[in-house]
Formats: sequence, C-alpha cells, structure tokens
Amino acid sequence: MSSPLLFAIASLIWGSTFWAITVQLGEVAPAVSVVYRFGLASATLFLVCLARGQKLSLPWPAQRWMLLQGFFSFALSYVCTYTSEQYLVSALVAVLFALMVFWNPICSRIAFGTAITWRTWAAGMVAVSGVTMLFFHSIADAWQEIVGGGTGHFLLGLALAVTATISSSAGNIVVTKVREHSSNLFLTMAWSMLWGTLMVALWVLVSGQQFTLPTKPQYWMGLGYLALFGSVIAFSAYFTLINRIGSQKAVYIGVVTPVISLLLSIQLEHYRPGALEFLGMFLCLASVAWAVRTPAPTPKEAVCLTTVPEVP
Repeated sequence: MSSPLLFAIASLIWGSTFWAITVQLGEVAPAVSVVYRFGLASATLFLVCLARGQKLSLPWPAQRWMLLQGFFSFALSYVCTYTSEQYLVSALVAVLFALMVFWNPICSRIAFGTAITWRTWAAGMVAVSGVTMLFFHSIADAWQEIVGGGTGHFLLGLALAVTATISSSAGNIVVTKVREHSSNLFLTMAWSMLWGTLMVALWVLVSGQQFTLPTKPQYWMGLGYLALFGSVIAFSAYFTLINRIGSQKAVYIGVVTPVISLLLSIQLEHYRPGALEFLGMFLCLASVAWAVRTPAPTPKEAVCLTTVPEVP
C-alpha cells in the first residue's frame, strides 16, 4: 500500500475518532473505556497473528521497548485524551494534537540527536497557526469564562490534552526501537497495546474506579469502531508510515486530523465556521504539503531511519 494512501487512511479515521470518543463518555470512567478499547484491539491483533501461523512470543529485550511504547502510546496518552474530552470539545482536542509537529522533532533530537531544520520549525509554526485560527473564538470564549470566575475545567482539559500529545510523540520515537527488535508490525502492536491495557487496568483498580458494562448500543458501536478502525487499522497505517518516511513527516497526520474533525462538526454538530476558520484550514493543508516535500535527511538522520526494517 502506498504511503499517500496510508496517510489518507490514518487521517480520515483519526479525524472521526475524537468525536467517536464522546459517545463513550458518561456511562463508564474514561480509563475504563481505554481498557475496553485497547483490550479488544490487542486481542484482535493476536488473533490475526495466530491466523497467519505466527509465534506470539518475543524476547525480553523487545518486550522492554514494547512495554515503554504501551505506556506512552496507549496508556498515558489515551487516558489523558479521554479525560480531557470531558472538559473540551472533541475538535479542540484534535487541534491540540497538531502540537506534535513540535514534540516529535524535539523527542527525536533528545533520543537520536537528529537535527531540527529551519523548515521543520517553519512548517510547524504555520500548522499551529492554522489550527489556532480554526478554534480561536472557542479558546477566547473559554478564557473569558475563566477570567469571570469559572470552574477552570478548561485549563485542566487543556493540560491533559497537551500531556497526551507529548506522550504520543514519545511513543512515536519508541516505535523506532521496537522495530529494531521485530519487523512483525501486528505482533509488536498487539503486545504494546496489551501492556498499555494492563497498566491502565492497574490504574483503574488502584484509584478505586469501577469496571462497569455500559448499556447504550451507541457505546458498543463506538467501542467497535475505535478498537478496530481507530486502533488496529489506523495505528497499523501510522506506524508503517513512521517506518517509511520517519516520525517527523508522519506526524503531520495530526495536522490534517483536526481539519477533518472540524468538517464532521459542521455536519454532525451544525458548526458554522467563518472566514478565520477557513483560513486556518487552508494553512493546515498548506503546511502538510510543504512538510512532505522536505529534503532528504542528513546522513545522521538516515542512520536513525534505515535501522528500522521494512514491513513484510
């Protein structure tokens, strides 16, 4: 499957998952929904591996990196994301994930010493400017509420969402180390999701939350979509892209995603953007087009990328 098609698949699916998460809020605790989602996704991936006649075991050196990936990519990031959507509208949370265009290069710099080019910073600034324009009025209204003595839940949701973006970027860097130990994408994803599920389940038990079964049909439909499409398919496409083009380019999925999320809000939530919002959408897409034309990596960057084997 071509890289542009993988980019489109991940963007379209994740553009809808931020809204789909809201369907799961209310009946059960956010962390419990994370356990259900990635528990189901992990089981599905293990079954796929069994159907392909593959061994499910992996050596401990590989498991250590998958445990770390599970913590960053599927535990901390998603607990923060689900909880933040109790206080922020889903499209705004999607917008904040565009900050990964900054966090990914910074994490890559810390982990591998990869240089951060002026083009990366410039494209990232354009992208963040665009998503800020998309929701400028919503942010301004929320700030006025806080100044007027509001609850401050907006700031809590904002902090949680930003934490989720940083955690996701750290997980993207760990993917590179995971792939050095195993080229089996489905199996490494299954183990990483399982580790993340177990960590969140432990947090649920320690914090005294209850594992309750929801009764609303829309919750179960949302769970199936988030587990199979939002987790198995979208993450497969995304991690394959990281392997092919590097995390600094693949992360621009997080810039297209809020645009799609906004378009869904127009259709499903009757949101009517103005000229500023449309200008923001244009800047988001323009930054993606510019970023994917970034020149080839330096020899040091190439070493970091080519140590990852191709997906069979």
